[in-house]
Amino acid sequence: MGPKVVICGMNTPEYWLRGPVAGISPMLQPVAHALLQAREEVNSLMAGFPEEKLWDRPAGLASPGFHLHHLSGVLDRLLTYAEGEALSREQLAELAAEGRPHPGAETVRQGLDRLNQQIDKALQQMGRSFGVLTEPRAVGRDRIPSTVIGLLFHAAEHTMRHTGQLLVTVRILRAENQSGNRKE
Repeated sequence: MGPKVVICGMNTPEYWLRGPVAGISPMLQPVAHALLQAREEVNSLMAGFPEEKLWDRPAGLASPGFHLHHLSGVLDRLLTYAEGEALSREQLAELAAEGRPHPGAETVRQGLDRLNQQIDKALQQMGRSFGVLTEPRAVGRDRIPSTVIGLLFHAAEHTMRHTGQLLVTVRILRAENQSGNRKE
């Protein structure tokens, strides 16, 4: 068996060492592996996370609530662009409100459910034909040039970047919570 990685107490091989993801083109396997790895790590990391800490920003870092919200939102937007479409009004409104705590803001479970659903949707989209991966695509109102493969690769690396940031923030908040709960 290949190298193992320990994530939040898990001792399993990383997703890229578990073999191909069924229904995904060999060219897109790294994207699928990164998204599945992120899902596994985020769900494990957030298990039992205290709701009252979801929107905390230790040392000015982005809150766990922001990362959960952003992870699902950015995947949705990047895959929309990869499909050759512009963002909808709903997506633009979601972007404008992304990560801001508000009355009725999502819970940890809702954030995880949104992320899991978005990753499932991304994998389904990748299983369908995007056409030629080098086809040009436009990003945003300024129509910045990219390609299908560029957008999908960015979706994977951006997801992993925020997964890492979430991991650090959650560990800081858990440590603060544990030290605050100790009787001196």
